Order: sequence, then C-alpha cells, then structure tokens
Amino acid sequence: MLSTAAAAADQHADVVIVGAGLAGLSAAHHLTNAGLAVRVLEAAPQVGGRMATDHVDGFRLDRITQLLTTSSPELQRAPGVDPGALRRFLPGVLVHSGGRLHRTGEVRGARSALTRARALAGAPRPLDQARLGASLARLAGTPTERLLARRERPALEALLARGLPPRTVGTFLRPLLCALLSDPDLTTSSRCADLALRGFARGRLCVPAGGAVTLPQRMAAALPDGTVRTGVRVKDASISRVLTAEHGEFTCRSLIVATGARAAAELLPGLRVPGFHPVTVLHHTAPAPPPAGASLVLDADRAGPVAHSAVMSEVDPARAPRGRTLVTSTVLGAPPDDLDRRVRRHLAALYGSDTGDWELLAVRHDPEAVPAMPPPHDPRRPVRLLAGLYVCGDHRDMSSPQGALHSGHRAAQAILRDLGLPPAHPTTRLEAAA
Repeated sequence: MLSTAAAAADQHADVVIVGAGLAGLSAAHHLTNAGLAVRVLEAAPQVGGRMATDHVDGFRLDRITQLLTTSSPELQRAPGVDPGALRRFLPGVLVHSGGRLHRTGEVRGARSALTRARALAGAPRPLDQARLGASLARLAGTPTERLLARRERPALEALLARGLPPRTVGTFLRPLLCALLSDPDLTTSSRCADLALRGFARGRLCVPAGGAVTLPQRMAAALPDGTVRTGVRVKDASISRVLTAEHGEFTCRSLIVATGARAAAELLPGLRVPGFHPVTVLHHTAPAPPPAGASLVLDADRAGPVAHSAVMSEVDPARAPRGRTLVTSTVLGAPPDDLDRRVRRHLAALYGSDTGDWELLAVRHDPEAVPAMPPPHDPRRPVRLLAGLYVCGDHRDMSSPQGALHSGHRAAQAILRDLGLPPAHPTTRLEAAA
C-alpha cells in the first residue's frame, strides 16, 4: 500500500484533465512533454470517448464512422501514430450516380495537389474537370488564415456560388462533404467545409488500424505510467480540486475539461451546448466482398438512407476474422423505420450485389455523434475560460477527430503560457501523404 505521503502525491498533479478522448489525451501529451505532472480521469472503462470499437464474434465494429485524413498535422504528431497505425482508402472515391458507380480519383504516382485534383473531377466534360481541378488545387495551397477570412455561409450555398457546374457539385463535392462533415444538408459553415476539403485534397482518407479505439489507446499507452485512470467519475471540479466518486479528491494547479459538449456544460455551467448531427452505423457481413475494393463508396443519387459505405475488411483486414467480410455503412440524420431492410436495398444498388444473404452484425445510433457547425462558427473557439480553467474537444474546434486533437493542443499551449513555460514542440511522427 502507498504511504500517506505517497498517496497524497498520487492524488495531486500540476494539471488534471477530465476526459480521455482525443482532446484530453492530446493535451496530456503536450503538457507531459513540457515536464508537467498530469492526471487524466475518464468515467468510462476505457479511453477514447466516441472513438469506440465493439468486439462482436471476432469483428471490430466502430460505434460511429469518422474519416481521418493523412494530411492532418495533429494526426501526424500524435504519439503512437506511425505509418502502421492507419489504413488508407484507395485514392479518391467511388460515387454512385445515375444508377452507376463511377471511380473518381484513382491516381497512381501523382505527387502534386493539382494532378490529384484534376483526377478527382471524374467528370466526362473537360471544362468541368478543369474547373474542379483548379478549384481543389487552389484550396490545397491556401493557408488556414485565408480560408477563415473568407465570407461565411452554409456550405452548399457557397459551393453553388463558386461557378462550379451544378452537376459537379451534386455528383462529387456534395456527397464527399456529407461524408466528411456528417451533415446531410450541408448547413455547415463554408469555412469548415473548405478546411475539410483542403485536407482531402492534400492527403488520403484513412481509418485507424484495428478500429477507431486503437488511436486513443496508442496515445494513452505513450503517456507515463499512471497518467490515465479509467472508471473514475467526476462529481465536481474547480481550478484547484476535482472530486471523484471512486477515488476522493485530486488537487491540482490547473483543470482541463475535455469531455463532450453536454458533459462539459454539466461540469461548467454556462457553456453553450451546440446542436448535433445524428449518425447511425450499420455493420454487415457478406458471403463475399462486394466489388469495391478498399474504396469509400458515396451516394450522389440520394436514393436511399446510406450516405457512404465501405468494405471495411478490404480497407483494414484486422477488423474482420480471416476469410470474413465486413461492410460498414453510415446513415446521416434521423434513421428511417425498417432501417435494415431499406439499407440492404440501398446497398444492393450501390454495390450492384445481392444483399439478401448479408447478416446484420450491429446497429449503432448516436443522436449526438457530431457537433453541428452552422455559420457563424469559429473553429478556434477559446479554450481558456480563465487562468487555471480550460475546456477542449471537437465542440471547441472542427467537429472531427483532427479538430479534437487540435483543441487539446491549444488548451495545453494556453496552460503553458499562463504558467510562464515555453511551448512544447513535438516531433512529427508520420509523413504526410502527397
């Protein structure tokens, strides 16, 4: 057993972080790299927050599907994220339009954003290709501050106002942004949509190898022993103390609340709770993989409930038992009645395959899966409430895993400034894709 002095030291830290999702773990790494003692308290039995993966009959099934991009600087510097930590989709996407699948953006050996953007156009009309290629190439090279200074309006309105043909918007940009933003109506701020498109144009879509939870697990494992404690419910919190149900009181010099938006508002009354985009994920196993390979399949026809789908066992073989097929599909918005039947019928059209003998493994619905970002939206919402008290999460940044990582980084830097310490500059650990 710990001595009284050791127990007291164990219950004290320079910074206590409530929540072991990507934001909290990102903040913890930047702070420990700066030499501070940190405790991360998580109410759930495991780290990750919404980046959760269930194990069912040997399959690894994510509770929500959020797409990562290899071009994200925060993802590149996340501890434990080496080249083997991510599984990439094939370049570009497969778009179902006009009753057919069109391969859009299968580029081999392309190194420049302009080459990739031209290939992504995927339209038979040369002028349409040129316009979209030039637009995406400009976006790929535009600095963040310039994007954030653009006129802000709903994303769909902005797309249609930029002179791109409606066909190009409807058959490529709209379904792609729906998938990236989990927003079926594209009411998201055009600035946030531009940031998401720029990430796509600069890199490759990817998912964590072995399931979404492996990313926070890798980050937690890279922290000093004893930093993260799971199964610890916080009852009350202030700048200098955190009261828990299981382990009594922790004392600290600074507090970061790194939970979801609703839980953060419960601990810190007065915080605004945003609206949310509901997401439903269905996992099926099929006798044989549909003919899509490791591509993301998008629906441009909007002829059914599925926004996007993938043969996830082709993208990441670790997610299915050897010789088995896993198809993961995402429904945005409120799920319809008779969900599985309607999804199977839609998937049959998307993949051109009979889905009658597919087996439903799981359905996961989260009514608050992704914080909404309608205009006006500040993707750099303040993380410092006052000296010693900070809040971070995707609801303070972009509503994405990359946004959560970035908000944690910003919270850590704010603490270091308040304490008069130099900022931590972690080494980039993953080369960005071209």
